[in-house]
Amino acid sequence: MSRIAKIQQEILALPEVEYKQLRKWFSELDWEKWDQEIKDDSESGKLDFLIAEAHEEKKKGTLKDL
Repeated sequence: MSRIAKIQQEILALPEVEYKQLRKWFSELDWEKWDQEIKDDSESGKLDFLIAEAHEEKKKGTLKDL
């Protein structure tokens, strides 16, 4: 049996309260990783095209307020 299969079995055997805690932890971990990825991309310049697009839309007068 693979390591993942073992982990899956353990997760399925968790009491509901612990399962919910694990889901919450896993969700928060995903968001932290996503936030770090966005930060890294921003700092590296990978998202500069979005700023350029926003400036262009503002010049055209087509930028929409949120």
